Amino acid sequence: MSERKNIPQVGNEEKVAIRKGIFYPISLAFVAIIVVGLVAPKTFYDVENAIVNFAFLDFGWLFQISGNLFLFICLFFCFSKYGDIRFGGKDAKPELSTWNWFAISLCAGIATGIVFWGIAEPLYHLMDSGAFEALGITPKTEAAAMFSMVTTYIHWTFIPYAMYAICGLGIAYAAYNMDLPYRVSSTLYPIAGKRIDGVVGAVVDGLCLLAIAGGVAAVLGVGTMQISSGIQIMTGIPATKTMWVGVVGAIVVTYIISSYTGLNRGIRWLSDWNAKIFLALLVFVFVFGPTRFILSLGTQAVGHFLDDFFVRTHYLSPVDGSAWPRWWPIYYWAIWLAYAPLIGMFLARLVRGRTIRQFMFMNLFLPAIFGLVWFSVFGGAAINLELTGQGLWDAIHEGGKLALEKSVFEFLKFFPLTKVISWIFMGTVFISIVTMADSMTSTVASLSTTAAHQEGLEPPAAIKIFWGVVMSSVAIINLVSGSGGGEISGIDATKQIATVAGFPILFLMVAMAFTISWMIVRHSRAEKVLLVKE
Repeated sequence: MSERKNIPQVGNEEKVAIRKGIFYPISLAFVAIIVVGLVAPKTFYDVENAIVNFAFLDFGWLFQISGNLFLFICLFFCFSKYGDIRFGGKDAKPELSTWNWFAISLCAGIATGIVFWGIAEPLYHLMDSGAFEALGITPKTEAAAMFSMVTTYIHWTFIPYAMYAICGLGIAYAAYNMDLPYRVSSTLYPIAGKRIDGVVGAVVDGLCLLAIAGGVAAVLGVGTMQISSGIQIMTGIPATKTMWVGVVGAIVVTYIISSYTGLNRGIRWLSDWNAKIFLALLVFVFVFGPTRFILSLGTQAVGHFLDDFFVRTHYLSPVDGSAWPRWWPIYYWAIWLAYAPLIGMFLARLVRGRTIRQFMFMNLFLPAIFGLVWFSVFGGAAINLELTGQGLWDAIHEGGKLALEKSVFEFLKFFPLTKVISWIFMGTVFISIVTMADSMTSTVASLSTTAAHQEGLEPPAAIKIFWGVVMSSVAIINLVSGSGGGEISGIDATKQIATVAGFPILFLMVAMAFTISWMIVRHSRAEKVLLVKE
């Protein structure tokens, strides 16, 4: 196999061309989305809502089952003999240190979300989950606390990272061990053959591009509301739609600059500092928070998590008809699915010279364990504040409405150095979004150009800027159309677009789960991989 360099470098842009079959159709689709969002925001919301209802009612069962399927496949490849397979062959050498690999992998995945939901989600499920009536649980009880922590663990640990890991596994193996093009569609080689270079490849890669842009828009929306809320609390400046636009603009400019510098400089530097800030904040809350309660609650909650895992990851409420699964697990699986193919493509850039087992430990187990610890500390501290009568739940209501974006800043009022730590938190949210968007902008730009076919090449800066502007525009339009009509909050608007983005990827990922497993097992045995005629 020819020698590959999996980290694109700046300076070879003149050799990169636009993939017209992907760039132009997808660009036109986004222009249409932006125009509809501007001209008819109510229609924009109604269409989103109709798709989300259809996805949940008709395919909620598949969302739930598929998560465990992906996790099982990852565990199989990690702990079986296939875990010894090295990406790039037995002589391939890693190009990143272990720390840099971990930091980039963590921060490019769901690190953005844990900053927002670390306090908001455990507190919400303790008080007003929406499923308590159907399940017979009383708020602010031990049963509610266990429900809260287990729910949060499920949403933020093993299943989402399994979705990322299975995609990264397939793309890396196809590129480094089978010498196939470095892109998502290569994972379908067993059932598509050479068609991955034609219509099949264009459709698959275009679909993933659409989905990730919707997913990034959702995260940009959530992060924008949190930063704006923090600015309002710290300075008194109202968090208006004008501020949203300003915050998104600042984020976009920063991540476009970082993306332009390439992986070796921008993303590596951002991820390094981002991960260190995460660890420092974790230690701060653990030391100055209710340490004994955090340890006790976390220990018991992990036990419930292990005991209730399959019951909770298959809950759909078909008899009681609760809408809770739609707004929580289905939303989460949809947004992880929207991200998974291109996050996997990004993670595949980092793994040359590593084994499948090392890949799974770094991209599945370590981030999942980090998630368990993070939510145990922040969620445990937030639950303790509420149970001891500190009024945290009341503090995150504004005008009688729940304002989850305020939760971090209201939470920090109970800790020393409140203002300093609050500004650090806002900076962390900003850096987290920039890191995630940076990695995705580079990946999307690569996928829409021939840089995805020629490793070692960086997509043109103009293409990165274009996709940065597109994704930020969708984020703003989604927020404005959702919050402007009074029917849905800004947070729920981001959930809508994430579910819409992830729905078609569900079917692609189920197909990929089969083809990736088949491809690795058969190819490693030197057996025929193709299931179709060339």
